[in-house]
Amino acid sequence: MYIPQAQLENLRKTITAGKVTIIYGPRRVGKTTLIQKFMDTLNKSKLYVAGDDLIAQQYLGSQSIERLKSFIGEHQYLFIDEAQYVKQIGLNLKLIVDHIPHVAIVASGSSSFELASQIGEPLTGRRYVLNLYPLAQLELTRTETRMQTEARLGSRLVFGSYPEVITMNDNHNRQRYLNELVNAYLFKDILALEGVRHSDKLIRLLQLLAFQIGKTVSISELGSHLGISKNTVDRYIDLLEKAFVIFRRTGFSRNLRKELTKNSRFYFYDNGIRNAVIGNFNPLEMRNDIGQLWENYIITERLKQQEYKGIFRQSYFWRTYSQQEIDLVEETGGKLCGFEIKWKAKKISAPTEWRKTYPAASFEVISPENYLDFII
Repeated sequence: MYIPQAQLENLRKTITAGKVTIIYGPRRVGKTTLIQKFMDTLNKSKLYVAGDDLIAQQYLGSQSIERLKSFIGEHQYLFIDEAQYVKQIGLNLKLIVDHIPHVAIVASGSSSFELASQIGEPLTGRRYVLNLYPLAQLELTRTETRMQTEARLGSRLVFGSYPEVITMNDNHNRQRYLNELVNAYLFKDILALEGVRHSDKLIRLLQLLAFQIGKTVSISELGSHLGISKNTVDRYIDLLEKAFVIFRRTGFSRNLRKELTKNSRFYFYDNGIRNAVIGNFNPLEMRNDIGQLWENYIITERLKQQEYKGIFRQSYFWRTYSQQEIDLVEETGGKLCGFEIKWKAKKISAPTEWRKTYPAASFEVISPENYLDFII
């Protein structure tokens, strides 16, 4: 079953002759499906190639204008799936844009650390970037009723929202799929990188981060706990971010001395991946980390919503030395909005220091009673 992808319309808007649209996203979230669905809407000449195809690599990695022209021919659209496998893909895409301006290009990559490093400088001013994540609730809402959404919330907190996970009906198969995804793809991609020498440390680091969702993390303390340097921890975290496993939120401050900004908080792009990392797929009634699952889910769904709808906000957490805190702070146009994320709905007032320091800011509690409006 195909669940309509929100980025399909955004791809339609960005694809332009003489430009490159880059689609980033982890493995198995539907990048190839997105490309194929878009291709189905075209009535113009198009060329699709897989980046790991040896013939495609020879032409698209040639840095020869003539060879590139002969390969593309009169096609008006060029689609390169898993483009990171093509050598010097950035320079070659620049040559295509500069010398074959009639073609519109879409390139996808599951390893942003590989693809981004190749296309960054060569495609400055010549590209658009779309990020694709596991299915968002705003996409799933198109195929289910509100009652179905509420009934499936517990499953999504535990097993996440990867497309194949969503379409499975058996929790045992979901668990097996997620374990395979983590072990066969996630760790394989990261550990294949040059310079990752302590694979056990990286895996343990990810597990530590999984247990600290919603908590302020000290990089130095992580290094001490793992017996590796702060710089190595920083490098591993950077790889985990670029592999679309985790992302960070920094602390918000407008230079109030009592506010903490030095450390970060980390969240997983998918709850199912997080639970696979710690080996816990127990149902909600058997867990003591429901608050963490709920916070991770809401923060991530809000990120997807803003990406897919083109909403530009800066996102942070807020915390003081006296341990007053707010889970999510958004800033746009100089306006501040604070959100406390609670699994059990309570009437909570904004922290005293927040009200005093930012009297014009809004404050709201996000719970299962009102979350859908917040993430859809």
